[in-house]
Amino acid sequence: MTYKIITFCFRVFFKLMYPYRLSGRDNMPENGSYIICANHTSWFDPPLVGSIVPKVRVHFMAKEELFEIFIFGTILKKLGAFPVKRDTADRKAIKKAIQLLNEGKIIGLFPEGTRVKGGELGQPLHGPALIALLSKKPVLPVAVRWPDRLFRPVNVKFGKLLYFEVQGKIKKDLLQKVSTKIMGEIELLLKSS
Repeated sequence: MTYKIITFCFRVFFKLMYPYRLSGRDNMPENGSYIICANHTSWFDPPLVGSIVPKVRVHFMAKEELFEIFIFGTILKKLGAFPVKRDTADRKAIKKAIQLLNEGKIIGLFPEGTRVKGGELGQPLHGPALIALLSKKPVLPVAVRWPDRLFRPVNVKFGKLLYFEVQGKIKKDLLQKVSTKIMGEIELLLKSS
């Protein structure tokens, strides 16, 4: 119930302040679990992406420090977000992400790991690639382009699902290849939006 109320409030907020333009929405699966990977330039990225995915909850991985803020941390937990320790290979967060995917849920990740300003994409971390390979779930690349001021539309573009397979051990060069592919698709979407 909390999730529906909060996402409804965000939909109203975005329609008033940043009316969104969606393209490629038909690339979003109607059912089944998958991983949303989007670029990250604004604090509003998670609620925006979460509020435009219809009828289902998106479980976002968020930095651990946010959960330590008393009221905000409680709200994040009610929304289904889960913490990750940054600057380390957080096995607990990876395990949680795979568990959610195996339960048929959708998770939201920002491969850059932090907000990147200035219109450029940051270097991807390998966590999303590792989760995609271990879970064998597809990745839905999403590009978000914010306007420079209020009352202008935010453009959100959904790419085609990316499928990755692994045979044998997951090695660093494979993680790099998958990470580069995910960010490359997001960059193509940004350039075409």
